[in-house]
Amino acid sequence: MVALSDRKIAIVKTLVESAPDKIVGGLQRALAETAGDTVLASVRQLVEAEAADRVLRNAVFQPVTPLFVGDGSDKHSLVFPARVLAIIWRGLKATAPDEMTAAAKAAAGVAAALASEQRPPDPNKAYDVLTRAAAEALRTSDRRDFRAAAELCEQARPGGAGALTACLDIAHVVRRTLPRLTDWVATPGEETGAAARLAYKDAVAITEDAGPRFFEMLAGQLMPPWMVLRIISAIMDKPTERYLADSELGGFPERVMGEIDESLRAISKLDLDAGPEAGRAAGRLVELITQQTFELEVCIELTRDHGWGQRIVGQKKSLANVVEGRLKDAEKLVAAALPMDSSGFRRPRKNGPKLDEAPDPKPGVRVMTLLTFAHEIRFCANYGGFSAMHAKVIEKLGGQVDHYVDDVLDHVRTGDVADVTIAHAFLKIAADIAGMVRDDKARDLVRRRAATACVPPDNSVSLDA
Repeated sequence: MVALSDRKIAIVKTLVESAPDKIVGGLQRALAETAGDTVLASVRQLVEAEAADRVLRNAVFQPVTPLFVGDGSDKHSLVFPARVLAIIWRGLKATAPDEMTAAAKAAAGVAAALASEQRPPDPNKAYDVLTRAAAEALRTSDRRDFRAAAELCEQARPGGAGALTACLDIAHVVRRTLPRLTDWVATPGEETGAAARLAYKDAVAITEDAGPRFFEMLAGQLMPPWMVLRIISAIMDKPTERYLADSELGGFPERVMGEIDESLRAISKLDLDAGPEAGRAAGRLVELITQQTFELEVCIELTRDHGWGQRIVGQKKSLANVVEGRLKDAEKLVAAALPMDSSGFRRPRKNGPKLDEAPDPKPGVRVMTLLTFAHEIRFCANYGGFSAMHAKVIEKLGGQVDHYVDDVLDHVRTGDVADVTIAHAFLKIAADIAGMVRDDKARDLVRRRAATACVPPDNSVSLDA
């Protein structure tokens, strides 16, 4: 096959250079099996070179790389346009080739040592040279790349270029915290707190207002980012609400509480017709809220009667109310998905399962959405304040399904069902509900009982379990 022309390769190179890291990684995996003599060989080489270049770039700028997100316009956190990182890197290649070569050699030395299971050399010195060069270039250089990077940052937010430069100024301090960051979060204590305080002092020694940026950069390295509250708490020795609120770091807890409010609104707007995935997503938001409120209560000395403490108490109460409301809805929807006949008296009494019409799919979808939601929140119900309600509803629904299944099977055995396929359809719904309120064994048991009982006399219809 004929290789791509230089013009086409140039076009592909431009596209690859402008693609996000995930896309480049996907292309690299897709082209990994391409033979060297195929038409795609040159493309594979280009993608591999770009991927290797990005590995080095992300290692050099590791302290700030997570801050380059989207268009950089998020007003709730410190971020910069994603394009800026690539532009700065391109500028450094042109203005600091020797420093770039040194960083590449340092990275290669680390890779070689790890491959041979030896202790890797420290590449931080070579990396720090480049981050300092980037900061200086953003401040003073008139080169097109650095000027374009600064302009993009300013377009995203006023003062964005200065904020990025300030982050690069303390990048070397943050870089040295990264190997210890997991310990600071996982095992807080006097020793880890002392190390975190020293790093914080080193950052603010460079610029007095570096504190918030230092924690923004640490938060970018954590998953989830709000776990940075533990480090803030360790450095400030579990501050009181008033002290933290009046400090330059008060925005971090405020941001978490804002996220809780957004999650509460999303849970309250759960679309029951969207199916189990929507219920699962809402359940994860409930778990997230319980984790976030727990961190706030553990990391800050709160007062329940006012301020943040009062707000968090209100959020926990709102969470319990919305969850309990959803659980009550689940009871009603189970009754709608498994309808019962009623007597003709003034005060209707349920006589037995209504099996004269095929199931309406809408209640079935809705009940599975809510039961998936209820299943997802089972582990956080205790801390969330709705454990008793959750247990009560689940137990009640379990008994309700058991009685319904027994009633349907009795009707089938006594010949009171005109169409056993309808009975089988309702039993399948009951099996799914049993699986959510009990377990998979309960679901499979109902399915087996249904498959055994609901066989048409002429065996003309096949019933799947």
